[in-house]
Amino acid sequence: MSLSPVEGVALAEIESTGDGGGPGEKGFAGRSPGQLVWSRLRRDRTAMISGAVLVVLVLLALAAPLVQRLYGVSPNEQFGDLLDATGMPLGYAGGVSGDHWFGLEPGLGRDIFIRMIFGVRTSLLIALGSALVTATIGVVLGIVAGFLGGVVDSVIGWFTDVALAMPFLIFALAVVPTFSLRFYGPRDAVPTWFAVTTLIVVFAAFGWTGTARLVRGQVVSLREREFVEAARASGAGVGHMLFRELLPNIWAPILVSFSLAVPAYVTGEAALSFLGVGLPESVPSFGRMIYRSIDYLQTDAAYVFFPGITIFALVLAFNLFGDALRDALDPKSSR
Repeated sequence: MSLSPVEGVALAEIESTGDGGGPGEKGFAGRSPGQLVWSRLRRDRTAMISGAVLVVLVLLALAAPLVQRLYGVSPNEQFGDLLDATGMPLGYAGGVSGDHWFGLEPGLGRDIFIRMIFGVRTSLLIALGSALVTATIGVVLGIVAGFLGGVVDSVIGWFTDVALAMPFLIFALAVVPTFSLRFYGPRDAVPTWFAVTTLIVVFAAFGWTGTARLVRGQVVSLREREFVEAARASGAGVGHMLFRELLPNIWAPILVSFSLAVPAYVTGEAALSFLGVGLPESVPSFGRMIYRSIDYLQTDAAYVFFPGITIFALVLAFNLFGDALRDALDPKSSR
């Protein structure tokens, strides 16, 4: 009897921990695939450290309004009285003090720490939203193309090739401002929700291709397996076979693809904001903060250091956790 891939993962892990004894021995304790993955993650120090960093950053992002209330400073509040005649923060290291932990922005005098907290919130909102949309589109198109094949597979493959052939950065630089001007005038303030939605749509227009190809390849390798043939012989419909038989057996690569897509969207949003086509200036964003800090690299290095190290830690933690998750989902991994 042929096992599904999910059952194969569980069996491989049990065999690797067992010593060939009887069913009552400890190595043969029944565990679900999720429990097996968690046990492998707990043994990976890199996964635990990167996961802890992500938990801290996510909690700070979710609690940003509470942090603002406790900190006593809003993201757009200006402290012009703490700047000198040239617009530079008074004091050492860019105005670092007990009231302003990471100092103040030169010129405007806004608090860097609270803007970074809201910047993490903005980046994660856009990145997670984009990853969810792209994963949904990619999974649906990939599983349909892989299972049905034929003309459907060819049409979806053609759309995939077209999306891959279009340069993302040039498209984004042209579409995002045009899309905003389509609904708002050149002097109108673009609402934050509209700018965030526009970025998610732009990311989704390009990001689904990788997931779709990955899922299609997995489905092609599974659609002729015995458990699929058994479901077909029992009279199961196409929807049942796609989302009840095949999808549960390809969740591992989808999850890894999702975890690695999030940091890509974090850097993508920062890059677009750096170029001035992302979020409005009033919305805290790492890309815009780093762009404004370029003029103060020699006179106020703290201004670029704190946002730069935060986005570096966020992206690195996501990438390391994604690699560790991939290893944990692979029962043949040596780690």
